[in-house]
Amino acid sequence: MSPSDQRGPQTLVALGVLLTGLAMGWGALGISSDAGYGGVGPNFLPMLCAGALTLCGAFLLWEARSGGFRDMGDEADLPPPNWSGLVWVSAGLLLNAALIEHLGFILGCTLCYVLAVQGLRRAAGQPVAGSARTWTTDLVTGLLISAPVYWMFTKFLAINLPGLTQTGWL
Repeated sequence: MSPSDQRGPQTLVALGVLLTGLAMGWGALGISSDAGYGGVGPNFLPMLCAGALTLCGAFLLWEARSGGFRDMGDEADLPPPNWSGLVWVSAGLLLNAALIEHLGFILGCTLCYVLAVQGLRRAAGQPVAGSARTWTTDLVTGLLISAPVYWMFTKFLAINLPGLTQTGWL
């Protein structure tokens, strides 16, 4: 496909990124802006992300309209998409979103981590032959990442995250 043939799809991608950034910004306007610790309110990070995404979308749109994305390489050089990896990572994210209120932050994020790592291994072509050691390592690593994050947010920053118990430790 010649570069001029790719301008239409590239423009659509750029518009999608731009509109996503604008939609995030619109949604972030509905978040309270009351300043908390350090003078930064809860809408700061969503607004920052929305601004960065909007800026990227605008740059992509300029790039697509001024000759197309550069240095993309040839389509023949690209590996085929890895759909099983996408399914595993998507399942991790969706299950975390659906179950975090019931499992709590620590277990929900651990589940997300385990499934996402499985998907990334598949996408990288690594062997994933159901080894109990691999699953255990992923589970322990997920717990070692999510538990301190939960405790830091709930105990040190006083931000309420869904927990499994009312003690604030699980």
